Amino acid sequence: MMYLHDVWVNWFEGEENRYNVCHFHEWRKEDGIELLDQVPLVYVTETLYDYIENDLQDLPKDLLDSVYQRAYLRKNQERIPLEYAFVATDGKSIVTIDTMGYSLPIRKSRLIPRQERLVYDMIEKLEPASFSFSPEQYVKEYHTLSLPPYEMIGLTRKERQLKQLLMMMLDQMRQTSHVAELRYWLTEWAPGQYESIQQMDFNEAWEELYEGLKNGWTKTHEEICRKMTKGQPFFEKLWELETGTMNSSSNQAYY
Repeated sequence: MMYLHDVWVNWFEGEENRYNVCHFHEWRKEDGIELLDQVPLVYVTETLYDYIENDLQDLPKDLLDSVYQRAYLRKNQERIPLEYAFVATDGKSIVTIDTMGYSLPIRKSRLIPRQERLVYDMIEKLEPASFSFSPEQYVKEYHTLSLPPYEMIGLTRKERQLKQLLMMMLDQMRQTSHVAELRYWLTEWAPGQYESIQQMDFNEAWEELYEGLKNGWTKTHEEICRKMTKGQPFFEKLWELETGTMNSSSNQAYY
């Protein structure tokens, strides 16, 4: 078993999509950075890596058994064992996992660049390990609340978070089924189509708005997102948390 030592991690919890596990350059000073004293490194196939990084399903039992209590968190000069934690790589990408005692990859983190380079050096002449995983059983599904990666390409951390907020509000509209509200927001998005929008039924209007909002990110996206949060305390809070937070360059301290 290979190990990394003194590993800085920035956990993103409950994320099923790789684009929400932020790389080092997007870490913020207010993120909860932790230090792992030791963590095992597992070299896996591309298919298994994709399953680990880009979903929230049960991990292979033999993989979990191989890393059981081999990782340690350093806290206040103590070494605290973690039940199932490891660094996984397919030779092209790297992700750190902590199952928090379960069989799912609940917490995920990237590594700092120096340790990423070390991982690639460590596996350079090795072959991926074999685990009891059936690729044909794995089909990743995307939907309104879990957009496919190509819809997030080129977006910053803030933009990705606001786009997800926008999708959450759009999904809520689909649940409430208020056609007048939906027509209003579609008109806000595409004011030049007012007359045709008034003739749309609920499903037509929802699909039109969804197709428009899911593509890219612009000032118009941000403005309609801001307007849609008004009067909805939960969504307003998410908006304030994201727009009131500035990216920090203080992560250079972890090199």
